[in-house]
Amino acid sequence: MARPKSYSNLILWQKAMALARLTYKLTEGLPKNESYGLVSQIRRAAVSVPSNVAEGHGRLTDSQFRQFLGNARGSLYEMQTQLELANDLGYLDPDSVQELKELGREVARLLNAFISSLGRDTTVKSHGRKAVDAITAANAPNSASSADPASSARP
Repeated sequence: MARPKSYSNLILWQKAMALARLTYKLTEGLPKNESYGLVSQIRRAAVSVPSNVAEGHGRLTDSQFRQFLGNARGSLYEMQTQLELANDLGYLDPDSVQELKELGREVARLLNAFISSLGRDTTVKSHGRKAVDAITAANAPNSASSADPASSARP
């Protein structure tokens, strides 16, 4: 599979960064006694998602990249579980949690699509090219601007 030159051109990475920013914003309101517990765990897992995408992009083979995308997916599910617990404990605003869940589902869909595309043979065929096009910002008309880490949490 032909990779974009920079991981920041991946819609997956952009959405994962938006998820991490939104997670940080949402967890600011958690109780101070959770600073070293739940808040720290949620934030670490949230940061791990785009970090694993970026690190995997820098690896030499698609199978290595695929493994890091699997790690990113694991971190995403870990974060979602921790947020569910924080929500169950009444620490979070339900509307904010819903927004985060929707963005998390979108990141999961992109991760799954990318993992599937890397699982196929490594030569770029027409269906492989479409998979790459669907997850790179270079070919997405409305998403390239969200690569800036300073941009808002909404992609």
